[in-house]
Amino acid sequence: MDRDLNSPSIFIGVQGDGIISFGSGQPDLPPPSEAYKILPHYRDFKYGLIQGMVELREALAQGYPSSTAESFVITNGASEALDLVLRTIAAQGDPSKNRVLIARPYYYSYPEMVRFAGMEPVFTDTTAGRIDFDDFAGKAAGCKAVIINSPSNPTGRVEAIETLKKIEQLTSELGVYVLSDEVYKDLIYVRENYLIQGPHVVTINSFSKTYAMCGFRVGYLWSLDRDLVDHVIAIKTHTSMNTNILGQEMALAAVGVPADFISEQLKVWNQRRDHIYDGLNAMGLDLWKPEGAFYVLPKVERPRDFVWDLYERHQVITYLGEWFGSPDRVRLSYALDLDKIEIGLERIAAYLKSQR
Repeated sequence: MDRDLNSPSIFIGVQGDGIISFGSGQPDLPPPSEAYKILPHYRDFKYGLIQGMVELREALAQGYPSSTAESFVITNGASEALDLVLRTIAAQGDPSKNRVLIARPYYYSYPEMVRFAGMEPVFTDTTAGRIDFDDFAGKAAGCKAVIINSPSNPTGRVEAIETLKKIEQLTSELGVYVLSDEVYKDLIYVRENYLIQGPHVVTINSFSKTYAMCGFRVGYLWSLDRDLVDHVIAIKTHTSMNTNILGQEMALAAVGVPADFISEQLKVWNQRRDHIYDGLNAMGLDLWKPEGAFYVLPKVERPRDFVWDLYERHQVITYLGEWFGSPDRVRLSYALDLDKIEIGLERIAAYLKSQR
């Protein structure tokens, strides 16, 4: 492997004996057992509806206000949902405002997806990992859309409800779309999720994080803007067509599991969060304590050397903060069991000691 750290692709999917990966944001916990029950008897492999399975959309509508099955499009993961929405927005309105506001640090795909849609990413810096509303408001006026990600990948921070309400009101007044990436909404340690609402809001979610079903690639978008939904369906018709029909059946089964499935998983994530935060903090690293999701973003010296040397010498995978718009930090995912987290922490401590 060459020392090319230009993209997370260098580490995605890398496995092997002895490797401790703090890289991938893929839950290691099992999906709900209910999702497996259809497998021995499933035999329907015809094309499905472009908008997605009606029963799944009806089940999702139970959790969103003023919604019907027509308010949803089932997509190949949350990434396709965001891609389709961005391309839809790019084709509408004033082309001189083809800009999308992104809070930095950000999920590494956001800027590229905005560019793929033919628009320009604009950045607002955060304070201690949270949105600075004054700076946000000053930049949102010249944009077609803003992307909100709370809880955040890569920071693990959760935006204050007061801030989310201000964003809700501001964007409504400006006529700016809110693309609310809520794939971690069920993995919040500090409070219940606050759902941003309004005809200008598009919520994006998936079954990858809450239900540990990453590989099935089932996500969805929710919007009360019927024209936007119709435009998304039109684009999807000529690109991916229907979403994985077996994955949709399993997603439907997952939606119906008891609430304690999520609460029990949250206990595990909370325990892991405390362990990795306390361990890194004890090493003297500067980091924020995550309030949701399963990531930490510590500040380190010479991040490129840190990431490469940890991998080459200690078989520990971490992600460069510069991929997330935070060049003086590195991201670690704690989507692995406590024993592996502890081994990884010991190796990080040994590396840091060797650098003194």
